[in-house]
Amino acid sequence: MRKVIIIVASVLFFLLGSVGSFLFFKSRQKPKEIPKPLLEYTFEILKNTNFLKSEITFGEIKDETSDYISRMFYFNVPEKSDSLNTLKVSGLANIPKGNRNYPIIIMFRGYLPKETYKSGGGSQPSAKVLAKNGFITLAPDFLGYGQSASASATLFEDRFQTYVTALTLLNSVSSLEEIGADTTKIGIWGHSNGGQIALSALAISGVNYPTVLWAPVSKPFPYSILFYTDETDDHGKALRYALSIFEKDYDAELFSPVNYYNWIKAPIQIHQGTLDEEVLPFWTDELTEILKKGNINVSYFKYPGADHNLLPNGWNDAVLREIKFFKEEL
Repeated sequence: MRKVIIIVASVLFFLLGSVGSFLFFKSRQKPKEIPKPLLEYTFEILKNTNFLKSEITFGEIKDETSDYISRMFYFNVPEKSDSLNTLKVSGLANIPKGNRNYPIIIMFRGYLPKETYKSGGGSQPSAKVLAKNGFITLAPDFLGYGQSASASATLFEDRFQTYVTALTLLNSVSSLEEIGADTTKIGIWGHSNGGQIALSALAISGVNYPTVLWAPVSKPFPYSILFYTDETDDHGKALRYALSIFEKDYDAELFSPVNYYNWIKAPIQIHQGTLDEEVLPFWTDELTEILKKGNINVSYFKYPGADHNLLPNGWNDAVLREIKFFKEEL
């Protein structure tokens, strides 16, 4: 009986030792790292990324007047910010008639539903006036719109890809010399979410291109998108779920433009309607103060009674002011 007890005790001791060794070994192993592919879209990483210089080509003529021609244009953007694989992006250009060197205005529109979107939507009314006054305008459709390739199926990567598109286009305007462009004179125009894209591109690139912003979205990410969830059919349920997953793996502050406004160097002209319900006027008041504190040259115009599109009584004045601003700066 004593022998049996000794044998059993020995076996138990061996098994417990083995289990203990296994648990100790497991505890010494490094935890498996979770892939974080969206880190390449943080402002710090994008700032240090060398963006593709793509050839800009032209396609179908959409409209022609005595002053300018509207036609499709195309360029390629990296599939990922540091990828050699590229995707086609389409857009609408307006090219003044004549043969002198014209300044270039890159135009970033606000949000529009894909179902009803047409190239030039959201920017073409201003673009036509700019073209009549001797500016070449380029308004990219962005991935997933117009004749562009599909955007990422990942919700937030789809959003961050707009920065890559904007920065690639800004880096590619040198190919426009053949159509009479002065590629040393470049300006930026942005409305609503396009204003947010413009501010982000200015910060990341550090360029000093004169910029006009109409009612720019300027609040921190992700509040800047959560604010609009009341307009969706599910009142933002899907977005909040996706955001909760995103914030488990990522620090949203690294993706928030407001944290990097101090990188901006460009002179900026801002327009805001006082009855705007999409971009609240106090947002733009605060943005202007932040930019001024950063010693950025800012001119700010408010239009009493005007909405998000500066209607009914601000649009004409805003366009005249932006033309004057671009001519003085460029």
